[in-house]
Amino acid sequence: MPLPRPASPRVFIRDLRAFAAERTRHQWIGAFFALAMPTAILIVFYLDGRTNIMPGEQLIFVESWSGERSDEEIRAAQLVRQREREQAAAEKQRQWKAVGDRLGMDP
Repeated sequence: MPLPRPASPRVFIRDLRAFAAERTRHQWIGAFFALAMPTAILIVFYLDGRTNIMPGEQLIFVESWSGERSDEEIRAAQLVRQREREQAAAEKQRQWKAVGDRLGMDP
């Protein structure tokens, strides 16, 4: 069985015009949406793939101590840090209480 002869571009364009002339308006609208929806989905996937979802760099501060510290020095440093944390928590609580007072909330 022989293969069909290759068609010229003019014949292809004429055939495409004849095909388009037979289509109604709602068929063209349906064809538009049938092509637009997968195209939109592919574009969204492409844009999402370019979004950096990895967490950024984090700075971790480390204190350096002498290896010859005594237990009393360690306890004293821990107490100082504990007092600082308590003061920060009390300050934060005071700030939230002020916000609550401004909003008229009961304690």
